[in-house]
Amino acid sequence: MFKNHLVIAFRNLRKYKLISFINLFGLTVGLSCCLLILTYILHELSYDKYNRNADRIYRVTRSFNTPDGAITLNLGTIAPPFGPYLAHDFPEIQRITRLLPNGLTPLRYKEKIFNERNVFFADEDLFKVFDVKVIRGNPQKALSDPFCIMLTDAEARKYFGNQDPLDKIILMNNQFGFKVTGIYEPFPSNAHIHPDLMMSFNTLKDTAIYGLENLRTNWGNNSFFTYLLMPKGYPVESMIAKFPAFLDEHMDHKDYNGADPSKFTKLGLQKLTDIHLYSHMDYEAEENGDIKRVYIFSAIAFFILFIACINYMNLSTARSALRAKEIGIRKVIGARKKELIFQFLSESILLTWAATLMAIAVLYSTLPPLNQMSGLNLSIGILLKWQILLPVFLAPFLVGFISGIYPALFMSSFLPAKTLKGLFKAGKGNISLRKALVVTQFSISIILIISTAVVFEQLGYMEKAALGYDKEQVVTLPFNPGLDKNYESFRNDILSDAHIKSISMSSRIPTGRLLDDQGAYTESGDSLQLLKADIKEVDVDYDFLATYRIPLVAGRNYSRDYSTDTASFVLNASAVSVIGWKSPQTAIGKDFKYGSTKGKVIGVTADFHFESMHQKIVPMVFVLSTPARPSFNWISIKISGSVSDALSHIEKTWRKFLPETAYGYTFLNETFGKLYQSEQKQATLFTIFACIAIFIACLGLFGLSAFAITQRLKELGIRKVLGASTSGIVGLLSKDFLKLVAIAAFIAFPLAWYGMHSWLEDFAYHIHMQWWIFLLAGIAAMGVALITVSTLAIRAASANPVRALKSE
Repeated sequence: MFKNHLVIAFRNLRKYKLISFINLFGLTVGLSCCLLILTYILHELSYDKYNRNADRIYRVTRSFNTPDGAITLNLGTIAPPFGPYLAHDFPEIQRITRLLPNGLTPLRYKEKIFNERNVFFADEDLFKVFDVKVIRGNPQKALSDPFCIMLTDAEARKYFGNQDPLDKIILMNNQFGFKVTGIYEPFPSNAHIHPDLMMSFNTLKDTAIYGLENLRTNWGNNSFFTYLLMPKGYPVESMIAKFPAFLDEHMDHKDYNGADPSKFTKLGLQKLTDIHLYSHMDYEAEENGDIKRVYIFSAIAFFILFIACINYMNLSTARSALRAKEIGIRKVIGARKKELIFQFLSESILLTWAATLMAIAVLYSTLPPLNQMSGLNLSIGILLKWQILLPVFLAPFLVGFISGIYPALFMSSFLPAKTLKGLFKAGKGNISLRKALVVTQFSISIILIISTAVVFEQLGYMEKAALGYDKEQVVTLPFNPGLDKNYESFRNDILSDAHIKSISMSSRIPTGRLLDDQGAYTESGDSLQLLKADIKEVDVDYDFLATYRIPLVAGRNYSRDYSTDTASFVLNASAVSVIGWKSPQTAIGKDFKYGSTKGKVIGVTADFHFESMHQKIVPMVFVLSTPARPSFNWISIKISGSVSDALSHIEKTWRKFLPETAYGYTFLNETFGKLYQSEQKQATLFTIFACIAIFIACLGLFGLSAFAITQRLKELGIRKVLGASTSGIVGLLSKDFLKLVAIAAFIAFPLAWYGMHSWLEDFAYHIHMQWWIFLLAGIAAMGVALITVSTLAIRAASANPVRALKSE
């Protein structure tokens, strides 16, 4: 019996090739999207779960707040003294491991020089907490001695080729030699951190690198990623509850004017497997994902598959007119209703299985370009687990059942007497259901169109908004300590070329995050009082404001003509406002203390977007730093005219002063573009999914219009005989379907507004959604629907009316 049903199903699919192809194509597209999104979602949900002890590993976090409890800074890192104190005060901690990112690090082996970005100091307990496969060397000892380094196999090949890398010496900053003690496999793509090179943590005890005293007492350098391995089932909430007392016991109360440190800073614990999707700290090892994005794409996958299922229902129902006599004959010769239902469901499931196999092939072929576009490393292998394969195997049965049950029930209910005469007619309830399904399809499509438009509008707004500084033709280079003693000579040589307008140094550059804060003190009566609000610090030289063309609204810039400027300050307008001074002009000459430096305010800049538009403009202080007292990480060079000539001169000068240090530069506007990569990818994906959704919805509309026109062939023939024009008949047939799209728009508009309003709230500065975006989305949907319906309507209106009348 089952074999017979499959044979008949296959014959029917071959018999009605066009409709079968449309059904197959629609389901294939829907299932392909679902499998692609499923691969992405599984990849996102798998982060850090490759570690055997993933559910027992926690990252220690630190936040800072004002006395009234308002959080000003959230960090995924903590200060170095916390590590030993945590191990001593909480004996339940089984292991602690720490990593310190070293930033852009110049490394050299013989003539090979590279600027490495993913360099970390790591301790020997790393391998007891995380699962890292060591290829060469002893993981128990490889990071125990000072001045040892481990590399990934790819990095080892880059430096040493086919030579044995062990015991080779790599120079850091052309000064410190590190012996290679091990090679390890790269951290998996679904890890939240990816060290390419790891230097022994004990190296930091050397005074020239960091110093043992700093490791014990520096509570301000919150740059250390600290991970705890806890016992299985340990209630971490109990440890978190003890953190305030822990802070008050060990931290210096003098740093908080005698108050308890726990009133101003807090520690937290973050589950390792929650970091990628749930952690959005001000400082992270890498850019994390977002659980909201997982929810959004899950919903998109569901809706696209749902639209594809609706298509099958509508197209199969439309095909019922062609199969009416077949159904009547089956019933006359004794076929029961349940047998007919099983027959139609077998066709649906067979078609869905074919679509699933094709979707897997599409997935396999589209993953490489998708990875290239998204920067991810998705693999079809993530589906090859029984927990995933079983649902994928059952999916064709479920999708086939959902898609086929309505047409099966509908067609199996035909009366034999009427179907054999060709007089069957669908009831009003069935027509209403099909219309409701089409409304649902177009509602989803219009929501995606609006979402895409809003995302692109926000991207355009961020790219074109006035930033308050000039980011064009600014070349940035990492500052090298080798320039400490001869920076002025380097600067003069750089400025000797006509294509160079200015050069400056700073601790941070625009597009970066503002994390540094030493505490500000302002006038209060006859003394200076600690300001309750945070003012973020940027260390600059005399030329920083001029290089970025940041305008002053009061006072003056730092000048080499004033020796007292080393104890002076330049604030931004937001800092003046938060301090409570009436205007930028009144701030000039005021006493101001920042950290341990006391001086006068000499200038106030206009507010500008130092960070991305996800963040509000915050109070800032620009602190003058000099090569004699350096706090620099970046060199910024403003160029004009021939870019190639300017870059050639910069490189030539760099190699003159730093011949044994790798040269590398970045244009600031390129770095600016990377701030919104996530939104750009989201816009691209929304565009793709919106096009797919509207395309599949049109297939559904094609099915409904084909069914409706089939039912009205006699009426159309009579109208034609009585003189109705082709345009009149097309308008008659189209208006009912355009009403459905109008209803869909009416439903979609408020839903799209709510969803995108929530999305825009993630930006401190964003657009206000305009009415024309919604209007254009509705018009676009109606236009596509009109083209779809008109194609069939024109064909029906142009047909010979005699044929329609003879069918009676």
